[in-house]
Amino acid sequence: MKKTKKHSGAFMHRVSEIIVDKRGIIFIVVILSMIFSAFSVGWVEVENDLTKFLPDGSSSQIGADVMFEEFTLMGMAQIMVANVSLDEAWEIRERMQAIDGVQMVVFGEDKSFYNNASACYTLTFDYPQSDARCEVALDEIKAMLSGHDAYVSSDIGNPIGDILDKEIVLMISVAAVMILLMLLLTSKSVVEVPVILLTFVVAMVLNMGTNFIYGKISFVSNSVTSLLQLALSLDYAVILINRYRDASKRLPLRESVVEALEKSVPEVFGSSLTTMGGLAAMMCMQFKLGPDMAMCLIKAILFAMLSVFVFMPGMLMVFGKALLKTQHKSLLPNVSFIGKFAYKARKVVAPIFVVIVIAAMFISNACPFSYGYTNQEAAKLNDQTLAKKMITQNFGATNMIALLVPSGDFEKEAALLAELEAREEVGSTMGIAGMEIINGYTLTDKLSPREFSELVGLDYELAGVIYAAYAASNENYGSIINDISKYEVPLIDIVVFAVDQIDSGLIDLEGMDMSGMGDMGSIDMGSMGGMIDTSDPAALLGEAKELLDTALSMTVGENYSRMVIYLNLPDDSDETFAFIEEMKDIARSYYGDVDIYAVGMSTTSMDFKGSFQLDNFIVTAVSIIIVLIVLLFSFKSVAMPIILILVIQGSIWINFSIPSLMQTPIFFLGYTIISAMQMGANIDYAIVIATRYNELKGKMDKRSAIIETMNFAFPTVITSGAIMSITSLLIGYMSSEATISSLGINLGRGTIISIILVLFVLPSLLLVSDKLVEKTSFKLFKKKEKTQESDGRVRVSGRVSGEICGWIEGDIDAVIDGNVSLNLHSGELNEEKEVD
Repeated sequence: MKKTKKHSGAFMHRVSEIIVDKRGIIFIVVILSMIFSAFSVGWVEVENDLTKFLPDGSSSQIGADVMFEEFTLMGMAQIMVANVSLDEAWEIRERMQAIDGVQMVVFGEDKSFYNNASACYTLTFDYPQSDARCEVALDEIKAMLSGHDAYVSSDIGNPIGDILDKEIVLMISVAAVMILLMLLLTSKSVVEVPVILLTFVVAMVLNMGTNFIYGKISFVSNSVTSLLQLALSLDYAVILINRYRDASKRLPLRESVVEALEKSVPEVFGSSLTTMGGLAAMMCMQFKLGPDMAMCLIKAILFAMLSVFVFMPGMLMVFGKALLKTQHKSLLPNVSFIGKFAYKARKVVAPIFVVIVIAAMFISNACPFSYGYTNQEAAKLNDQTLAKKMITQNFGATNMIALLVPSGDFEKEAALLAELEAREEVGSTMGIAGMEIINGYTLTDKLSPREFSELVGLDYELAGVIYAAYAASNENYGSIINDISKYEVPLIDIVVFAVDQIDSGLIDLEGMDMSGMGDMGSIDMGSMGGMIDTSDPAALLGEAKELLDTALSMTVGENYSRMVIYLNLPDDSDETFAFIEEMKDIARSYYGDVDIYAVGMSTTSMDFKGSFQLDNFIVTAVSIIIVLIVLLFSFKSVAMPIILILVIQGSIWINFSIPSLMQTPIFFLGYTIISAMQMGANIDYAIVIATRYNELKGKMDKRSAIIETMNFAFPTVITSGAIMSITSLLIGYMSSEATISSLGINLGRGTIISIILVLFVLPSLLLVSDKLVEKTSFKLFKKKEKTQESDGRVRVSGRVSGEICGWIEGDIDAVIDGNVSLNLHSGELNEEKEVD
């Protein structure tokens, strides 16, 4: 009886054997890795602010960094309560103001606060936005308003992150059901469906659990990577399954899996190169969301390949027999009609396609882009977007710009604010120089001792002492000698100084007789707070000082002062962008040639627009070049890659011609990222058809070759394409975040267009371009044929011609006993050794 022999053949064959034979160890490693990933997924930090991904050195990003470094940004919320009377609106305002943690509630009776029987409140909390106490206070407000028709818009507590986390779970669940149904429809064995899905569950979990290596990823990548991983790489598992099915017809289980893996590796690598090439092009984007998504998706594809190459062979060994027992006829119909149509209409379809593509190229270039969020709306509304929409409909859109100017000169700030507020483009302004604090007085108003004593209910003589001490501390002795009663000091300065003197014990109000001042009654604390019922000057000054400290922390930093400008302009328009530049020039007229920063949605949109054109050009060019290089090596023809790229690029132009014709603005990010992903992923469908046609056209007539090609390629194209489009559209229509929704809808629509062109246009193009493809074919190098002889046991793998007890020519992969004399055109010949 012959002994079992250990192959010492090709490297990939030996590796495949090791993977199959060591499957037990691999299963243990996979299980441990899955357990680790279940914990490490919690280490992944998600960034919900797209401005964090602006190009390094962008003006709005630098300004945002300065603002966060120099100012304390308190938590804020905008709340609309519908169907209330004005009296009820005021009563609600007082109840919100009384909640612990609420610093102030801004409300009034003009149309910007009360309109259409609805009230709009702007709340500022006592704590920074990241402080958990803000969320506690906001939750208490929501509970208080539970009986009203209320809409709350706020970033406190990461509401978008919570919403997206729930949506991801729902999207993956629905996608799993849809993909399951699609696989059942296109599979040839019932058991192969759970094998494929389990393989990708492993890939998905491992990929999610390793995202922490990036430190922080965008909410876009966190939301779509898992679904796109499945859509982009599902055909890797299908390739291995198909190879196993073919090998199992003539080989035992183990040898079938080994051969399937050995032959699948180069095929899968070839398929993945174009996909990763398109994604790699996104690494060139200045807008760092592109590299963020590219890194996450490329890693996802690598994990998918790793799972298919390492984990799935063991699954085939476990379920191999069940796969064969549960085989059934394909449920997909024969599509010979597509090949027949392509052959008959080849001379008509090709020129029509060229005309359509040229027209689509020009139309898509006129596609309207949106660089801000105002014009973007997801197919599904969440509580946050609904609240913003309702507030905008009833009270108008708010376009707020934070203007950062050098600090230290309140008079310049007041003058700058006054000049800006006089412009028709400006609705209102707010800054430390114009901030009201007590009874109509602003923080920068200059008061004499008499005015100050009357304002805060302080004895006039004591006020004079405080003013004299203030003058002395500032070495302004002339005011003391001449007439201190005429000495005027900004309210902001004298309040701070007086409270410091009282706190240090240098001034004692306790023992002073205030009876002559009378009862101060209610003191209006202005825009910084409500009414204070007190006749205690110390309490009043203390309250004013507390509000003042809050105002200073929000508006005055070590190097910059922060002004808030409300524009009567949309956040995304050329007019807005031009006025922001003019506004900065006006500020420089007061402060000289210094760094002036503007921060807001409009400035972010400006930077988005600035990076878009270059990013779009680079990504499109790089993705085409990478795919072109891969195809040149694959087909060894200049014309073939150009034809395939033209089909997919044509589908991209047609895809973006639709919003152009409908004049529907699309988020700029979608155009760049979808172009790269569509080119990288959808080109695989064209490669399947072109490769099969090249193999068959030399063996039969062109008509039969194209018919057979389409029957062969249709299951692969429709399976991969349908899953890609279904997954993308699920993302688009189930996500309530506008950026994610836009990406999903555009990628889903683009994939459907690619499938249509690949199935109904590409075959005709292949038929009419046969001669051109042949004329532009080339060889990278001419390999010398090696004549090798052997009279022992050998394994032959590759294309050979020669004599094996008779002549043989063709592609073989066999072990031969006997005399061998072969011309080895490709592949290798190795001696086999027997092992006792």
